[in-house]
Amino acid sequence: MKDNNIYSMTGYASVTRDIAHADGAAGASVSVELRTVNSRFLDLAFRMPEEARACEPSLRESLTAKLSRGKVDIRINVQRPESGTNGALNLEAVKQLADLEQQVLVHFPDAERMRTGEILRWPGVLGEESVTAEALRDAVIDAGRAAIGDLVEVRRREGAQLKASLIERIEKMETILTGLQPLVPDLIARHQQKIVDRLQEALGVVVPEGSAAPSKEEVAERIRQEVTIYGVRIDVAEELTRLDAHLKETRHILDKGGLVGKRLDFMMQELNREANTLGSKAASKELADASMELKLYIEQMREQVQNLE
Repeated sequence: MKDNNIYSMTGYASVTRDIAHADGAAGASVSVELRTVNSRFLDLAFRMPEEARACEPSLRESLTAKLSRGKVDIRINVQRPESGTNGALNLEAVKQLADLEQQVLVHFPDAERMRTGEILRWPGVLGEESVTAEALRDAVIDAGRAAIGDLVEVRRREGAQLKASLIERIEKMETILTGLQPLVPDLIARHQQKIVDRLQEALGVVVPEGSAAPSKEEVAERIRQEVTIYGVRIDVAEELTRLDAHLKETRHILDKGGLVGKRLDFMMQELNREANTLGSKAASKELADASMELKLYIEQMREQVQNLE
């Protein structure tokens, strides 16, 4: 697929073709039905009568040329009118069949005689077939190709809807990140001040028995070290930057189109990884809430991405 559309792996299409008899009467009706659901690979399952089996290679080639992923159920039905023949008894064919039966009985006298129904179903006994094998094959292939075209269009339309939904969630996540970025320095400063206050209180009061109280310089140095370590641990600027970069790449993949499913699935893993890290570093309610909201949107996107080719 060379365009920038994206395609869903779910869809349905059905096409019917009528085959007229040589004398203008109804000969047969051929229907091709396609149903597809998501799958990691392209999985084709054919269900058809034996008389249409010769069409499978051509239809398989057409499907693999248009689809790359998805489980595809292909059902082909051939229906004939109740009087599928012209009703004229071919006496010459009956005589030949009777002669053949007599020859068999000479060698196998205990063999069962043919029943009337078997005789009437014998090829050529009731005139010509309603349709030729060639006409049937052409009709099946024509209906199949038309159904494949309809299916691709259905998958394209659903893909467009999924793309719009994914873009909407990307925009919401970008809004969350935009709101967090200016808050980060203040959040870090506030929590660093809290730990300074706690350390000053702890270091100033708790002195092991028999030990001299630490000097002001030692207290200041200890506080500086702890605050630095704590500040590094709760600094989420790097996670926010990576989240923003992943969202931009996700947009790029969607805009480029084509076979995006596997690439987007990878991006969902990366987004979820950064959102989890953000949550583990959260030193404030704002960051914790943002992490939970981001993970909710990512999970919604992941479910939709599973349906994309």
